[in-house]
Amino acid sequence: MRSRRQWIKFAAAAISAVFLGVAATPAAAAEKVTVFAAASLKNALDEANAAWGKDGGKEAVASYAASSALAKQIEGGAPADIFISADLDWMDYLAKKSLIRVDGRSNLLGNRIVLVATKDHAKPVEIKKGFDLAALLGDGKLAMGEVKSVPAGKYGKAALEALGVWPSVEAKVAGAESVRAALALVSRGEAPYGIVYQTDAAADTGVAVVGTFPADSHPPIIYPIAILSESKNPDARAYLEFLKSEKAAHFFTEQGFTILK
Repeated sequence: MRSRRQWIKFAAAAISAVFLGVAATPAAAAEKVTVFAAASLKNALDEANAAWGKDGGKEAVASYAASSALAKQIEGGAPADIFISADLDWMDYLAKKSLIRVDGRSNLLGNRIVLVATKDHAKPVEIKKGFDLAALLGDGKLAMGEVKSVPAGKYGKAALEALGVWPSVEAKVAGAESVRAALALVSRGEAPYGIVYQTDAAADTGVAVVGTFPADSHPPIIYPIAILSESKNPDARAYLEFLKSEKAAHFFTEQGFTILK
C-alpha cells in the first residue's frame, strides 16, 4: 500500500512539473524583446543587441526587412515590441493607425545616401546638378530600393529629381525589395551602380563609394524608433532606452550613422 501511495505522489509531482513547465514557457519567451528593424540597421543593431544581452542578461531578437514591409506586417498583426523605421513616413503610417505608443516614440539615428559601384570598377563621380548618370550606366541598371515604398529608394529618387537626373535614368532603375538587396546587386556585379545608405556601403567589401549625394537634395534621413501599442513586454522600454544611451552609441557611429538627440 505504501508503495502504491508513493507511486501516486511521484506521478502527481511529475504531472505538476509538466504543467509548471508549460506555464513557464510563455513567461520565458516574453522576456525576449522582438524588434522589427530596417534592413540597413543589421550590422549595428546585431552588435547592440548582443551588448544589451551581456549587460542585463536579457535577449533581443531582430527581424530585418524594408521599413515598408515591416510596417505592413505590424499592421497585419505580426507580434513585435519595437519598430525602427528608416524614414518618418512608415512610422507615421503606424501612428495614424494607433499601432505605436505616442510616449514611446523618438528619432534615433541619421544617415546619408551614396552612389556605389563594384569595387573593382570604382571611379570617383562628382554628384551635382545634371551629372550624367545615364552615360555612366550605359546598358546597365541602377540598383536602388523600390522608389514607391523602400525609404532608401524614396530618398534616392528625391535626390535624382532634385539634381535633374531622374528622367534620364528612370527606365534603367532596378527596384529592389530592400536597400540591402540593392547593395547585393552591385556587390555581385549585376548592376554597375547603386544608391544605398553610406552605412550599407561600409558593410560590404564588394562595393566602393564613388560619390555622396548632397544633403539638401533629399529630405533628412531620420530613423525613428517606437514601442508598439500591442507590446506587453516589460523590457521593451529598457531596451529602447539602451539603444538611445551612450553605451549603444558607438555601435551605430562605427557603422556611419549619426546620433540624433
